[in-house]
Amino acid sequence: MRLLVLLCVFLYLVGVIRAAPTTNTTDTTSDIFKAPSFTTRTLWSIISSSVLTLFACVYSAIHPNIPSPKHSGYPHTLWRQLGMMIMALILPELIVTWAMRQWFSAHQTHSFFVLMGGFMLYVDGKPCLTLRPDYILKLIREGCIDVPTLTAKQIHDRSKGNVISKGLVILQVAWFVIQLLTRAIYHLETTQLEMGTLAFAVLNFLTYAAWWNKPLDVQCPHPVYWKLTESMPEDHIEYVCALTVIAADHVSLSVSDRDELARFGILAPFFRPILELLGIPDIPTSRKLQVPTFDGSINLEDSDKNVLKIAALLMAIIFGVIYYMACIFTLFTGQEQFLWFMSASVIIWIPLFYVVALFRLVLLSWLSTPFYILVCSLQAILYITARTVLLVLMFTTLRDISPDAYKAVSWTSLVPHL
Repeated sequence: MRLLVLLCVFLYLVGVIRAAPTTNTTDTTSDIFKAPSFTTRTLWSIISSSVLTLFACVYSAIHPNIPSPKHSGYPHTLWRQLGMMIMALILPELIVTWAMRQWFSAHQTHSFFVLMGGFMLYVDGKPCLTLRPDYILKLIREGCIDVPTLTAKQIHDRSKGNVISKGLVILQVAWFVIQLLTRAIYHLETTQLEMGTLAFAVLNFLTYAAWWNKPLDVQCPHPVYWKLTESMPEDHIEYVCALTVIAADHVSLSVSDRDELARFGILAPFFRPILELLGIPDIPTSRKLQVPTFDGSINLEDSDKNVLKIAALLMAIIFGVIYYMACIFTLFTGQEQFLWFMSASVIIWIPLFYVVALFRLVLLSWLSTPFYILVCSLQAILYITARTVLLVLMFTTLRDISPDAYKAVSWTSLVPHL
């Protein structure tokens, strides 16, 4: 499949070269570089290319875990995808951290399939439990289940994505980055929408690299059937942990877990995925019939955890720096410039504060103090507000852009893109 994609790209480039007009042999190479050929683009082309690239970054690049059998219908799937898209718009570095955490735990297709909840234990013909890697090994050794027989080809057949579909998304994002770099080289103005989309595109490459072998949008787990009649799964594995399962597969937290999350007040839903992803103790990360989106139940080495924390903070800083660069490569004044500058500064300095605190080990000593909870809550509100302001300004600034923004280097249109 990879050779097929390369062959298609090669044939396209051959056609472009053959169709390109010949140049006068008297022209020098220096003249070509000094006087590039420009064309005109429209406001619609600016918006469409940016929105398509943004859609590829916040939707197509996300590889969700397998949903619960009771939540696999269209309304639940739609709401779950919508929630992840909003999360990717507000906190894209969290999506990359999620992908990196799974990559640390699994590099091959089978490992990803297990981590995303690919094996479901059935007892008496009914779904009972999503099997984690340690559960599968333990139950196989004790003769409770048979070894699941599922080849990599069968797993890929369940996936909604392949090399071609992923390659097209990467090609679109790569073209978007290339044409922005070209505009910077020839000193052409770039819109705020394009600079904001560039920030998402940079993180998108990391997400795709970490999830390249993970199946995309699998809806149904592979069934694994309970063999024993004299015992039940809870006699062999402690899968309830800190959760209390009640009717209709609703899950309620134990008192200690509710207290742990209640300290964050109304911001508990915001902090919960972050704490689960980092595997913080006392935050429940397991579910009975599905793996949570930001699952942190698989133990990592301390070195991997530290790399994960630092990488998440550095990605947030890089994301903010790209927004900050818009003040250099774009022209806008007044209140919008002030709001953009302040919002970009916020999303740079808040993660930078945690980088410094992490290296000085201050973060660990503050983790359980009320002062730390207050600081985190205020910073979270400020951070989300800054991200929202930047998203709004990306589009509102399009109403007044200079004529220079409508110029484009001609050869960038020859690169295949949407």
